[in-house]
Amino acid sequence: MATVDVDIKQLLEAGAHFGHKTARWHPKMAPYLHSKRGGTHIIDLTKTVEGLDDALAFLAQTAAAGKQILLVGTKRQAQDIIKKAAIETNQPYVTERWLGGMLTNSNTIGGRIKHLKDLEERMGNGELANKYNKLEVQRFQEEIEELNRLYGGIKDMNSKLGAVFVVDVIDDINAVREARKLGVPIVAMVDSNADPTLVNYPIPCNDDAIKAIQLIVDYVQKAIEIGKAKVKTVEAPATAGAADDKLTTAVKVGE
Repeated sequence: MATVDVDIKQLLEAGAHFGHKTARWHPKMAPYLHSKRGGTHIIDLTKTVEGLDDALAFLAQTAAAGKQILLVGTKRQAQDIIKKAAIETNQPYVTERWLGGMLTNSNTIGGRIKHLKDLEERMGNGELANKYNKLEVQRFQEEIEELNRLYGGIKDMNSKLGAVFVVDVIDDINAVREARKLGVPIVAMVDSNADPTLVNYPIPCNDDAIKAIQLIVDYVQKAIEIGKAKVKTVEAPATAGAADDKLTTAVKVGE
């Protein structure tokens, strides 16, 4: 499978190496830090490249297996970047506040999503407009918009995820905790003030700078696209042969 080429110069230009003030560092980030400059930790970009190589290979494999990857970024700098990448790769996402139980409380969250889809269907087929007055229909529309704001990114998420990608493990610690509880692999940007041992694939990187977030998410998107392209190439032979060749085709695909 093709891999994503990571350019250390791009990381440098994006400011990916700038950590937090030395007083705010997390001791477990020591192996990923290069030096101190003006009271600020400098992240070792060679470690960033290594972390990205491992993380992107895993994400590509996950996407190639046909599994979904939940993209999470609720901090202001990350919201638009995460949403755009998720929509373009057809992956679930969370960019608003992480609601407790989004992964671990399937009954409650599933119920809210079912209610949202039901309202959207009834609004779409004209049932609400026929049954209620304009003011009531407007209130239903407002409810739909609010539910989509909170749950729209995950309303088509599968019950079993392949991975979770997180921009900021401190801001979105609840997402990390729920993924860990369920044993879902976590890929995350980890700044100098965070604990890299909380995630399976840490990417040591500035998680505050918009340029750095954009660059890392671009790499993540490319990895997902490579994986999804692999799925298509595997599926193609299965539909190309005649009916009496299905068994032979299946064996080839399995290889």
